[in-house]
Formats: sequence, structure tokens, C-alpha cells
Amino acid sequence: MQIVSTVVSRPLDECWRVFTDPAALIAWIPGLRASLVIETRDDGLPQEIQFEFGKELIYSLLYTYDVAARIVRWEPRPGEHGAVRGFARFEKEGDGEATRVTYALEHEAGRKALDRAIDDPKLLVEAFARWMHEGPVA
Repeated sequence: MQIVSTVVSRPLDECWRVFTDPAALIAWIPGLRASLVIETRDDGLPQEIQFEFGKELIYSLLYTYDVAARIVRWEPRPGEHGAVRGFARFEKEGDGEATRVTYALEHEAGRKALDRAIDDPKLLVEAFARWMHEGPVA
């Protein structure tokens, strides 16, 4: 599993809200063409999301959360091929006006090299940080 970490100059709750908002995913995940929420939890957080990176790379991920610790985990739906598993953790940094984001990703065995490049954890955490700094965050 590859693990990367960065500090985002936004408060913890704002980072958590944007990261767990399925509507925001297309805005910051490079190459993501579509995301469809299949199922949500009682608290509104997505429990299953289907991702489309092109006609040949479509898969669903199942999500679990430790809301108090601000950790989200994902894994492939049973029987899915070409998916990823991992987690993201959000922690207050310094005076609380910044957030440390730790992002971990593991590719399923047999995942194509091009697909692995799309899901590079360093690229993804940098894209999230850039979106938080430059994107329309309310």
C-alpha cells in the first residue's frame, strides 16, 4: 500500500466535507468521468459509489467511516475487478486552520499500468489539495 501525506491550508471539517461529498469527486479526481452513488448511509455519507474513468475502467467501491476520527476507508465491491482499496485520514494541523491529509492506496493485482497511473496516490492527494486551495469551496 502506498501512503502519502500533505498539509492543506483549510480547516479539518471543510476538508472532510469536500472529500466525502460524492458530487465534488469529478471536480478534483483527475480522469474521473462519472461517479454514481449506489447507496448511502443513514447519515447521508456514500456507502457505495460506482466510478467511470472511461469505457474500459468502471468499478464500484464500498465505503466505511470513522467519523469521529475523520477516517474514510474504501474497498472493491466483492467480485469487482480493476478497483482499488485504501483510506484517507484528516487531522488538525497546527492552530486548526490547516489539515494534514494522509491518503493510502493499494491497486488490485492485475490492474493495468495506465490505470495505476490514474490512481497514483501522490497525484490524487495533490489534486485534492489543489482543489481545496483553488476550487470553489464554500
